[in-house]
Amino acid sequence: MDDSQPKITCHVKAYRQAKGWSQAQLADSVGVKRQAIYDIESGRYLPNTGVAIRMAKILDCTVETLFSEETTGDLIEIDIAGNEPAGSPRLHSANVRGRLVGVPQTESLLSNRGLPASDAILEPDGLKARVYCSNELLDRTILLFGCDPAFSILGEHVGRAFASARVHTCFASSYASMRALAQGFAHVGGVHLHNREGEESNVSLAREMLTGMGGKVVGFTTMEEGLMVAAGNPRNIRSIDDLYLKNLTFVNRECGAALRILLDDHLSAARLPNTTINGYHNEVKNHNDGARMVASGAVDAALGLHVVADLYGLSFVPLAAVRCDLVIPDDMLDHQTVRIMLDVLQTRALRDDIASVPGYETSFSGNLIDTL
Repeated sequence: MDDSQPKITCHVKAYRQAKGWSQAQLADSVGVKRQAIYDIESGRYLPNTGVAIRMAKILDCTVETLFSEETTGDLIEIDIAGNEPAGSPRLHSANVRGRLVGVPQTESLLSNRGLPASDAILEPDGLKARVYCSNELLDRTILLFGCDPAFSILGEHVGRAFASARVHTCFASSYASMRALAQGFAHVGGVHLHNREGEESNVSLAREMLTGMGGKVVGFTTMEEGLMVAAGNPRNIRSIDDLYLKNLTFVNRECGAALRILLDDHLSAARLPNTTINGYHNEVKNHNDGARMVASGAVDAALGLHVVADLYGLSFVPLAAVRCDLVIPDDMLDHQTVRIMLDVLQTRALRDDIASVPGYETSFSGNLIDTL
């Protein structure tokens, strides 16, 4: 065998067995001899294009998933998203405007979604990474920054619509999401600020932070934001006012988080200093950490989403229903996976799936909200 040729890993056996078929049954369906299926599965023979396409169609997958190129972990220069040192050498990766971008798989990024396989491992110098997936896969991957938990549902539906398309959802506040877009670390950014009088706050923030970069703002979800409180709401919390009227313990979100802005606007309208709230300067950087503090009894209340409160068995006090939008720069609209994502946003399956989650509504999903 020529060592210079890429090594191809065959997954036909796994897909055949998943259907409960014998080699003979698959051979009959494809129109080849059983010996050919045996040779393909054992790695002795690579089928021609026509056979590979027929086999993929019969097994309900793509040719790329049946026959994948084994990567050896090439060292490639990489740009790490964010302004802080990588908290983990394990990276989600994608090609963004011709450069390789890595997003560390930190606890905030994972948000309790388990430990996914890494695309690349960062070298100690922080400048290069050993990449374990093909450049073609990196080209079909998009990085979606934001903090709407339903982004994971969107990513799954994109993968179902086109098996070789990937969406890496990367946890970030609304401001951090727009900053990632502006710095070229993301393909798509999520933003969910509450509207102030006469203003589309999501659009205003996108225009402010993406100056000179045209793009589209597309509706995704409407979700309930509010206070996560202990199960049964034993302190009888009904509004933000109760945080200071009842001298409750509280944990805040970081500056730039949409929920922090919601709180600050309320205090400003009431002409109250932030010191009114016991715990205003205590911060967590994601919804899950706030929920854990409430569930453990460390605090009486935390800012968060209805769906997160529900997942942790907490009660929820709604404060606002806000629209989460996807911001897509003009030059990303032709990306093959972005196009698939926009198509998926129009599907009944996605809307019904998200609408079944507590605190969500999908009437704006896929609508063009504005252009930048």
